[in-house]
Amino acid sequence: MDQLLVVDLVGLTPDLLQHMPRLRRLAERGSSAPLDPVLPAVTCSVQSTFLTGLPPSEHGIVGNGWYFRDLGEVYLWRQHNRLVAGEKVWETVRRHVPDYTVANVCWWYAMGASTDWTVTPRPIYYADGKKAPDCYTRPVGLHDELVDELGPFPLFQYWGPTASIRSTEWIVGATRRLLPRADLTLAYLPHLDYDLQRYGPDSPQARKAARDVDTALSPLLMDAELLGARVVVLSEYGITRADTPVDVNRALRAAHLLEVYTQDGMEYLDPWASRAFAVADHQVAHVYVADPADLERVREICTDLPGVAEVLDRSGQAAYGLDHERAGELVLVAEPTAWFTYYYWEDDARAPDFARGVEIHRKPGYDPAELFFDPDDRLVKARAALTLARKAAGLRYSMKVVPLDPAPVRGTHGRLPARDEEGPMVICDQPGVLGDRVAAQGVRDLLLDLVGVGAGRAVGSTVP
Repeated sequence: MDQLLVVDLVGLTPDLLQHMPRLRRLAERGSSAPLDPVLPAVTCSVQSTFLTGLPPSEHGIVGNGWYFRDLGEVYLWRQHNRLVAGEKVWETVRRHVPDYTVANVCWWYAMGASTDWTVTPRPIYYADGKKAPDCYTRPVGLHDELVDELGPFPLFQYWGPTASIRSTEWIVGATRRLLPRADLTLAYLPHLDYDLQRYGPDSPQARKAARDVDTALSPLLMDAELLGARVVVLSEYGITRADTPVDVNRALRAAHLLEVYTQDGMEYLDPWASRAFAVADHQVAHVYVADPADLERVREICTDLPGVAEVLDRSGQAAYGLDHERAGELVLVAEPTAWFTYYYWEDDARAPDFARGVEIHRKPGYDPAELFFDPDDRLVKARAALTLARKAAGLRYSMKVVPLDPAPVRGTHGRLPARDEEGPMVICDQPGVLGDRVAAQGVRDLLLDLVGVGAGRAVGSTVP
């Protein structure tokens, strides 16, 4: 049975592939096709569909986060694999090949998964409030092995205003060390997310990002070739131009449907008391409505918001395979260049302190402004340097550098793509295996076929 490397190169599109000579050669020698994502076209939902072959209505990952009704809290970027329903692709293989081994390097919901090797970002949260970059690994000894060889996981280059190619290079380095050990190796490379959201997909910075990630990926592709491993490179979504932020929560608050509570002069979303509020997730927003009697009023408010293309109730969600109990009573889909903010305060002076920081676990929605230093603060980089000095000295620190104005954001995703050229794609090193296009729900079957346990194939058979 051949080894298999699956690289999730987030943001890869046919438009960007032309700037990536190494990956383009792989596609020309093998095969490539457009990939039809699920709605929402966001990391956690699409990856879960890739690995289970199920839509969000069945695996339950309705976005990068949602309102946990049983806890009364909004949580994004949870990490435990038990949240994902359905049999994962390697678990299916193990029914045929019990000793089949798997390495997961930074695909989501890694913790608690039934893989043999796991690497996933996991900061150290000290008791005095400090946060330090690090990762979680399994087996435990893998942590020190990777840190000794590659240095600490570069968390502050993985997301935030200093996000850069360094995080992708670290992940490639970790993947290269695990590739010879595993039958199936999964790697997630985040670099295209950064400058495409900062500057837009048609910018010079986007083209440079494509060239840079192609260079970073090349050694891993060479390793796979030397090992005789099969290779699949795919993406969850394409990033498209953004110019219209949509403040759903502020509209709901103006209608006296969303409530906040105040501590130390700062306002916090009160999901327990709110009659309606939204969990914003790029170009999709889940709107949770406590009382069915408010549903039509909330629908009207959302429908009338500029930038909203669709308002999906449960029957509308079912048409997209999104009708799960975790989804909002209504799901909003943005217009092509619009996206949803999580902002709920009406006065920036009353915004919570986490709004100005990189706080992906505290914000009740996704915040792409975390990719920027506040352009209105002339001293922002000096203050950031001082904060890092406090961190290096072992002192508590708070990095308040993120703007509260969403205007700088130039790229977004989450809708289904309008054109194949700007949507996700899949590349395989073998010719003739992809057909005209591949659905996200078909990726699982593609991987099973490549390892020889697809429908009608015996274990170890050759894929034509």
